[in-house]
Amino acid sequence: MQAEQENIWGKLVSHSPEHKPEHKVVGFGVSDAKKSVQPSGLDKLRIEGGHALEGEIPISGAKNAALKIMCASLLTSEPLTLTNMPVTLNDIKTLAHLLKHIGVSIMARHDKTAVLHAHTIETPVAPYDLVRKMRGSILVLGPLLARHGFAEVSLPGGCAIGARPVDFHIKGLEAMGAEILIEDGYIKAKTNGGLKGATYTFPKVSHTGTENLMMAATLAQGTTLLKNAAREPEVVNLAECLRSMGAQITGEGTDTIIIEGVTSLGGATHAIMPDRIETGTWMIASALTGGTLRLVNTNLGYLTSLIAPLEKAGLTIETEGKDIIVSRNPGRLVGTDIMTDPYPGFPTDLQAQFLTMLTLCEGAGMVTETIFENRFMHVPELCRMGADITVQGNSAIVRGVAKLKGAEVMATDLRASASLVLAALVAEGTTTINRIYHLDRGYEDIVGKLGNCGAHIERV
Repeated sequence: MQAEQENIWGKLVSHSPEHKPEHKVVGFGVSDAKKSVQPSGLDKLRIEGGHALEGEIPISGAKNAALKIMCASLLTSEPLTLTNMPVTLNDIKTLAHLLKHIGVSIMARHDKTAVLHAHTIETPVAPYDLVRKMRGSILVLGPLLARHGFAEVSLPGGCAIGARPVDFHIKGLEAMGAEILIEDGYIKAKTNGGLKGATYTFPKVSHTGTENLMMAATLAQGTTLLKNAAREPEVVNLAECLRSMGAQITGEGTDTIIIEGVTSLGGATHAIMPDRIETGTWMIASALTGGTLRLVNTNLGYLTSLIAPLEKAGLTIETEGKDIIVSRNPGRLVGTDIMTDPYPGFPTDLQAQFLTMLTLCEGAGMVTETIFENRFMHVPELCRMGADITVQGNSAIVRGVAKLKGAEVMATDLRASASLVLAALVAEGTTTINRIYHLDRGYEDIVGKLGNCGAHIERV
């Protein structure tokens, strides 16, 4: 392991009580250190709209892949080295807190590399105080049960965007022989002689359910078939990591994943995939603001369902190696309809951003949300800025307006926060966005990245 003084997470993950490192990276990249302040729950963004975005934006590693792969470190007593890690995201730090509590030694470096070493499981308990901040914490359940034979995990918290039950996780583990009791707000699970291979069909596609059961099955006895499994690129990235650790997995990226259990897994080095949601967010930003953006080190293949709607709206999309180059066509954007759906359908995590684009399109567009029932909480805030949006059930009808106007608004969840940033970038006047701690959960150095491309944005 590298020298401990390189650990930018400092005392968060240091196992040495005498070690007192300097916190050189807190919530933002070094590029914007002079303009940024240390993030807190009271921070706001102030954005002056009307400035085209021109330049390059480096795409970070995918939060939704990194979180799951960090949990995979619990499956082995050997070190797991992860590159292209979004090490400054608050969700990543939150999970690091939890893994450290369980017994994982973790180090993160400025080169976006993290080393996780679960030599022993000190406690297979994930307490409420550490789990309540993020639903992804449920993903320690499968690995702990598979390796340790016992786990006690608090029912999770996270964004208030609708019910996301953990039933599929529990029923799938029970199919593999686990005994599970929900008591006092905790999932208490144990095995008698280890997990057993089984066939489990998800009643509804669940990417976290797929990932939890896939990790658990790597150390189960026999063969596990996961049917109606999630097909997201993040699931594929996790499978690739597990395979590099010695797991026997086939079928990832399809609706049937087959896992042949092995007796143990080893260490590995694995690269986190680029963040497709961040990529899509900045593609939509280019459509709204004009100018040309080069999105560096990403993959357009992860966003096939976004390409056609954006091109129809008026965005030109090109690729050059691992970069995506986007620019807005002359004239006003054109409205179009979208419906969210599990991958390879339109991502629910880009619904709010796309809806924001429709507010300035010619004509009308309809956004239908099929994944979460409470994901239009950004609509009232956009209407404060002059948008014309009508919500009917799980659909929102957006009628384009000539312009948005700056206002004071409040973020309600991670992707809603991003949609308000996009609206502010193109609105007339100044917009102040409150409760931006949501943004710090999923977007690295948003002030530095957008500021380097001409946005007038500051953290206050």
